[in-house]
Amino acid sequence: MDEMERIPGSEKKINWYPGHMAKSRRLLQDQISRADAVIELCDARIPEASRNPDLGQMLAGKPRLLVLNKADLAEDAATTEWLRYFRTEGQQAMSFNGLKGNTRGLMDRISGLTKEKVEALAKRGVKKTVRIMVVGVPNVGKSTFINRISGNAAVKTGDRPGVTRSNQWVKINPYLELLDTPGLLWPKIENQEDAKLLAFIGTINDLILDQQSMAIDLLTRMKETHPEAIASRFHIKNMETSGEALLIEACRGRGWIVSRGEADTDRGASVILDEFRAGKLGKVTLERVPTADDAGDTGGRPIEEEKL
Repeated sequence: MDEMERIPGSEKKINWYPGHMAKSRRLLQDQISRADAVIELCDARIPEASRNPDLGQMLAGKPRLLVLNKADLAEDAATTEWLRYFRTEGQQAMSFNGLKGNTRGLMDRISGLTKEKVEALAKRGVKKTVRIMVVGVPNVGKSTFINRISGNAAVKTGDRPGVTRSNQWVKINPYLELLDTPGLLWPKIENQEDAKLLAFIGTINDLILDQQSMAIDLLTRMKETHPEAIASRFHIKNMETSGEALLIEACRGRGWIVSRGEADTDRGASVILDEFRAGKLGKVTLERVPTADDAGDTGGRPIEEEKL
């Protein structure tokens, strides 16, 4: 049997809303009234696709800071463009490296979210303990983000979705607490392009996906946008290949071979996705800022870049 005939294709729509996701929504709603403000995390590699559209309505009226997390894995110029876009849309936004980011500027931004309330209470002699809810889709780095701010392993982390299953308040100092919340997806992902992007970064559980199809799609995209990265990482000699043959070429380049000399496409697909998520393919941004026709003219207004 030809190697390429062994690789399954899949046109099945990507969707993932397991039972615990509905519970996560209820847990979040139960805590909204206790929160003074919200930090929403998205993934800097797919800033728009990794935002839950339901959160806007759920958290309406709460001061909110949008953090483009994992900025060390995204292209710097693209992140700058996304920050400009979000701020032009009237949203407070900043980028952050959840593993190594400088927390001083971040703490200043957090203080700014509740400054008016804290100052008003201070005039009445009350020292306010600020409570900030940290929200986002699964695997966007909320727990790692909180651990970075707290300076220790205050909450459990993992490189797969669904590690956090309950709310947990973490005391940062006597007057600041952060709430680690379970990752929350929306019930039905209509936009299949967004669904694929979420799958690439590990938001959707790999166990329900066809990893080979996902790896082929990722390689195909990166062949167009970052050809040097995949050619170097997977020792691809023939960049004219496409589809299933491209995955086989990558497997052969890295020596992922099974008996009878066939390419181990199962292993190859898994490693390709893992290495992309870990940043081993270099800095990659998969989603671009909407064009002026889509988002409106920004008027060329300069917006200072802020990276921490």
